[in-house]
Amino acid sequence: MIGSPVKPLFVFVLTFSLLLVIILLSPSPHILQIPFPSGSSLGSDIWSVKRIMEWRPCKWWLQGHLTPLPAKTNGYIRVDCYGGLNQMRRDLCDGVGIARLLNATLVLPKFEVAAYWNESSGFADVFDVDYFIQKMSGYIEVVKELPKDIESKEPFKVDCSKRKGQFDYIESVLPSLLEHHYISFTPAMSQRRDRYPEFARATLCQACYSAIRLTSSLEKKAIELFDAIPKPFLSLHLRFEPDMVAYSQCEYPNLSPSSIAAIEAARVDRKPWTGELAQTWRKRGKCPLTPNETVLMLQSLNIPTSTNIYLAAGDGLMEMEGFTSVYTNVFTKSVLLNQEDFTRMHGNTKAALDYHVSINSDAYVATYFGNMDKIVAAMRTYKQMHNTLFLSRKAFAELTSQGLEGAELKKALWEVHKSDFAIGRGFALPDCFCEFEL
Repeated sequence: MIGSPVKPLFVFVLTFSLLLVIILLSPSPHILQIPFPSGSSLGSDIWSVKRIMEWRPCKWWLQGHLTPLPAKTNGYIRVDCYGGLNQMRRDLCDGVGIARLLNATLVLPKFEVAAYWNESSGFADVFDVDYFIQKMSGYIEVVKELPKDIESKEPFKVDCSKRKGQFDYIESVLPSLLEHHYISFTPAMSQRRDRYPEFARATLCQACYSAIRLTSSLEKKAIELFDAIPKPFLSLHLRFEPDMVAYSQCEYPNLSPSSIAAIEAARVDRKPWTGELAQTWRKRGKCPLTPNETVLMLQSLNIPTSTNIYLAAGDGLMEMEGFTSVYTNVFTKSVLLNQEDFTRMHGNTKAALDYHVSINSDAYVATYFGNMDKIVAAMRTYKQMHNTLFLSRKAFAELTSQGLEGAELKKALWEVHKSDFAIGRGFALPDCFCEFEL
């Protein structure tokens, strides 16, 4: 009888096939899989959109250490950095590149944080100094201490912080360096880094994205915070604080009396735009998204309301009730960390924790395009973590001004962000990263 083995063989093949289908359809534990909302007309969430472009570190950056350093230095430069942590880091990146451009030896940067955070934490309080020096080897010489003949001197201060446009450091700063041998400066606000020689650009990129690491104690606290957040999770950088809204010079209807009072108190002499100017300003994408507008944007991207969201933000966010009533799994460092530790933390420390969590989160979404967002997006690109997106304030203002609302508005917002995500818009700045077609 040859027919008897058929049934067991059929059962084996069927069972094996079903197991194979289950394995293939199971989500990878290393990829953020957020199920799209039931009944969605758009299908899957934004992270499932196929990317057509990818940003990677440029070859000239990765080989920058192969360009030999000059045998003799032109002097010593200290970069003075002002503002919040991410603004100071931006100044540091630029300053290191400029120091290499001028063939100078870099003195550890000075963080001027007192006016911004009302604290005194410096570079070494936030970042690992020895790691920085090690990673910059071959790109630029970095010293902790000055030579005996100039260690007691204050550096000659060169003011170029407010210079804009085509500012020539070789023409304007090098003479002071050669004369005084030890200078300090804050980089100009806007620069054409693409005009630097590749060895200087490579030094800037190395300093900004490869040589910066938190101190061991701060990294330990950041890991503790990261581990406390339920996984997978999305890190959301939401900006709707009174000073942010006041600075934008935008007006918002239907805010609570307490929010209006807080904004007015922060305005000082920055009066809001009115009439046609206000509409033009908003259409240019200059107005921060409210938490309620952010909810609508996230829903248009099919990001489920059950998503775990870490709120990477400072103190004083307004109008959050509308957000947390829809997206209910929202986590903050003030809740997740020990209250005594959190109360003692400086502003720089809190910003560093948000940075660490955001560059390691399963997804990162920003409602603005500030210093933190640019650095986080670039670091995520450097780490090949591509679930990154900037919500388009400009598109939101333009579409709502056309009268779009409801499902029609959400569909239009989906198309805008689908395109942005596919080409990696905002993922990284072209100063250090090059595009590759997928």
